[in-house]
Amino acid sequence: MAFRNFALAALAAVGLVAAQAGAQTLEKPKLTIGVGGKPLLYYLPLTIAESRGFFKEAGLQVETNDFGGGSRALQALLGGSVDVVTGAYEHTIRMQTKGQDVRAVLELGRFPGIVLAVKKDKAAQIRTPADLKGMKIGVTAPGSSTNFFVNFLMAKAGVNPKDAAFIGVGTGLSAVAAIKRGEIDAIANLDPVVSKLETDGDVVIMADTRTEAGTRAIFGGSNPAAVVYLKNEFIEKNPNTTQAIVTAFHKALTWIAAASPEEIAKAVPETYYLGDRDLYVRAVKASLETYSRTGIIQLEGMKSALGMLKEFDAELKDVKDEDLPRTFVDRFARKAAGG
Repeated sequence: MAFRNFALAALAAVGLVAAQAGAQTLEKPKLTIGVGGKPLLYYLPLTIAESRGFFKEAGLQVETNDFGGGSRALQALLGGSVDVVTGAYEHTIRMQTKGQDVRAVLELGRFPGIVLAVKKDKAAQIRTPADLKGMKIGVTAPGSSTNFFVNFLMAKAGVNPKDAAFIGVGTGLSAVAAIKRGEIDAIANLDPVVSKLETDGDVVIMADTRTEAGTRAIFGGSNPAAVVYLKNEFIEKNPNTTQAIVTAFHKALTWIAAASPEEIAKAVPETYYLGDRDLYVRAVKASLETYSRTGIIQLEGMKSALGMLKEFDAELKDVKDEDLPRTFVDRFARKAAGG
């Protein structure tokens, strides 16, 4: 018996050493992740990776910095104050053209989930994106994906997005208040903000990318949304850490795919509810279709995103489809999926 106990203790010690050795293979286990509006369902995989312990399982100690919008999270990455960002895929395309080697490593959202809505008492006046000329439009932050979305819709409708005023209203109750107080004429935002405004009868929806049908109707194809992106320099120096990050997020996507809206609501802070848990559950139901099923950005989606940006960004006119694979490194997602 004594020998058996000793053997078991020895095996446990070996297991502990192996676990510690595995943890030591992470080049940078302490990380800071930047995000532009964490309570938004656009970024739900980040919250789930935290609340379900997937980062810890991967050997990571993660601190999250929440910014007012995706453009600010991107600035933090370029400035070096965060290591990783969960943000819009479009930023990787734009940064590549500016000589910044920023690459996505996992797709979190396969559809944007962004909704353009008009204040109800303006609905008769603003019937199409062309009617937004001269209007005040609330976006999460200037230069963020919500801003890009409206830019695209206006440019496609034949008007210059510069002829509208874009106002950063944030991603929570501040965005709701901006509409209710009449500070803006229209808003581009995401759930649960959109569901709150819709339920309260404050807005009329003009364009909705929470579903595949809605996304294809607007863009003519799929359009990747939130991704995990980093500087390529970080990826090359920290491949094991990058894999751990992707694995944790991939587990979050898998968990979301199997969970009910009620289970998802239980897994997030109550502050995300905007004061109404039932509304949050409805918002989750409306957004579940947006999350990536594989974590892999398809070339079709990359081309769609580039086509959207070219509608209003002259700096991207020379970017070719064959340049797009540089924006996404797929090997980490494939390994996380076991393939």
